[in-house]
Amino acid sequence: MASEMMAALEQLCEEKHIDQLDLITRLEQSLAKSYADVLHLPFGARVTIDRATGKVYVYELVPKGEEDPETGEYAEFDEVDVTPADTSRIAAQHAKAEIRAIVRNAARAQIYEEFSQRVGDIITGTVLQTTPDFTIIKIREGVEAELPHFDQRRYPEERNERPAGERYSHNQRIRAIIVDVRDPNSTQPVVRGERQRPPIVVSRTHPDLLRRLFELEVPEVYDGVVEIRSIAREPGVRSKVAVSSNDDRLDPVGACVGPKGSRVRTVVSELRGERVDVVLWSDDPTRCVASALSPARVSRVVIDPETGYATVIVPDDQLSLAIGKEGQNARLAARLTGLHIDIKNESLAAGVLRDLPRATVPDEPEDDGEAHRCEYVGANGIQCRNMARPGSRFCGVHEEMASAEVSSDPDSLI
Repeated sequence: MASEMMAALEQLCEEKHIDQLDLITRLEQSLAKSYADVLHLPFGARVTIDRATGKVYVYELVPKGEEDPETGEYAEFDEVDVTPADTSRIAAQHAKAEIRAIVRNAARAQIYEEFSQRVGDIITGTVLQTTPDFTIIKIREGVEAELPHFDQRRYPEERNERPAGERYSHNQRIRAIIVDVRDPNSTQPVVRGERQRPPIVVSRTHPDLLRRLFELEVPEVYDGVVEIRSIAREPGVRSKVAVSSNDDRLDPVGACVGPKGSRVRTVVSELRGERVDVVLWSDDPTRCVASALSPARVSRVVIDPETGYATVIVPDDQLSLAIGKEGQNARLAARLTGLHIDIKNESLAAGVLRDLPRATVPDEPEDDGEAHRCEYVGANGIQCRNMARPGSRFCGVHEEMASAEVSSDPDSLI
C-alpha cells in the first residue's frame, strides 16, 4: 500500500510538474494536523514519510522542562512513536483532500509564476464551459482562464469583460487579452469563490485587445514603423484608433486598413462586426480633433489649451454625422484626443461669431498708402481673400454686409 502511494505521488508530480520532495514535506505537515486530531494528542504530532518505501511514522510531541511563564508554551519536546497499525489506511483517508489542495495550489502557483509576466498579452483559447456569470477558456492542457461577464447591478464588485451581444459556444476558438492573474498566496480573496475559479482573467472589452490584434495583422505595427498613439472603444459597437508613422514615406492609415480593407476587415471579424475607424494622429491638437471626428468634414477647430475644450464648427449637413448616433462619434473622438469637444454647425456659429465684440478701431482708419487684406471673416471661419478698398477695412463685396445689423431673433440663427 505504501509503495503504491509513493508511485501514485510520483506519477502525480510528473503530470502536474510539481516538486515531489516539496509535495511530501507539505503532506507531512498536513498529516501531522490530521493525526493530532484523530489520536487526540494535546501538544500535536510530527509525521515523517519514508521517501523510499512511503511508510508513515507518527510521533507524539511530549513537552519537557518548564513552560514559559509569559507565553505558556514549551520550548522543547520529546517525540514518542505512536504510529497506528493502520497508518496507510488513515493516511489515505485524511490525505486525499489535502493532496488535492496541495496539487491545486502548486499548479496555481506555477501558473501565476508563468502568466503574471504576461499581463497584456493576447491568447487564443477554446471555450470549455459557459455559465450566466463567466466563461471558462482552455489555453492549453491544464491551464484555464476565466472570461467574467457578471451582472454589474447584482455584483458591482465583479467584472464584465464580455462585449454586449457576444455569446460563446462549446469548443469555439476565441482571442482575448490577459488582464489579471490571481495570486494563490494572497490571504484576502477579493471576489466570490476565487479559490475555485481559474487564476487567469481575460478580457474582450479592453482597448489593448485592438492594439494586439493590429500587431498580429499589420507587420508595420509589430515592427514599430506604424505606432498606435491612442484607442477609444465602446466594446461590441464602435472603436477609433489613431495611428502615426515613423517613416514619412509610409501612410499609417493605409497600412492599417490594408489592400481593399483586408487587414482591418480581419480585425473587425475577430471583434464580431465591431466597427473600427482608423484615423491619422497629429501632434497639432487642431488637426487631431478634426481627424478624430472622421468621417465628418470639419470647417474649423478652436482649442482652448487652458481648459482643454475644443470648439468644432462643421457644415450644416455634417452636424449629425459629426455627433453620431446618440453622440457616439463625438464621445469616441473626445476619448481619443483627451479634450472636451463642443460641436456647432456653421449657421449657429455664424451668429455667435458675428455677435462677438470686435477690437476698438478708429472710425476713419488712416490711409497709410499700403494695401491690406479684407478683414471680413465668413461663416466657415475663413477670412476673405480680396484686398480692402482704400480707406476701408473691407472689400467692395463685404463692406455693406459687414455694416448690416444682425437680427436679434434667435430663430434666425438656426
